[in-house]
Amino acid sequence: MDSFTLVIGNKAYSSWSLRPWLAMKHVGIPFAEIRIPLTQPESEQRVREYSPSGRVPVLKAGGLDIWDSLAICEYPAEQFPQHTLWPGDVAARAVARSVSAEMHAGFSALRENMTHNVRKSLPGKGRAPGVQEDIDRICAIWRDCRARFGTSGEMLFGRFSIADAMYAPVVNRFVTYGVDVDPVSAAYMRTIQALPALQQWIAEARSETEVIQQFER
Repeated sequence: MDSFTLVIGNKAYSSWSLRPWLAMKHVGIPFAEIRIPLTQPESEQRVREYSPSGRVPVLKAGGLDIWDSLAICEYPAEQFPQHTLWPGDVAARAVARSVSAEMHAGFSALRENMTHNVRKSLPGKGRAPGVQEDIDRICAIWRDCRARFGTSGEMLFGRFSIADAMYAPVVNRFVTYGVDVDPVSAAYMRTIQALPALQQWIAEARSETEVIQQFER
């Protein structure tokens, strides 16, 4: 089987990089890591050396390039089925893919106004129009998944899945901006925050020295 190399951006800021990194790290799929700090003079050139889209993350698997976060998560899930990165139950798997795709494509108000910055504490900020609606929808997803499919464990679908990796950056955002959530969502957030892989990512993010001003608000 081909070895994996994951090319990522700044750990403080790059929520899209976090998703596949966390999915593979949590279940123990081995990969090498190349971190390219973004918005530096040489950043675009360096990213394009690895990524046909000119964006991170990108997974290098032998001669194959995979340059979308959700697609990157899908590839090791297929290559390492023993890790069951999608739920085994057909209905649960369909819902897991649906909520992952919704995260992938939606929640633009939240993304724009509550940027991903694990080094900051900004309680009360970011409350622009549309943000609360995004927060409410995300919490509704979490409650529904936990009630319908998550009773066998503490994750959205019981055990860890790609869906949890997709929502982990949202947990980080809610922590940074001090978002109040319902008890079920709060318990889920604590579960994600306690993951050793996520704690490693955050610790490494806090040791970074680069500052991107657009994420510092």
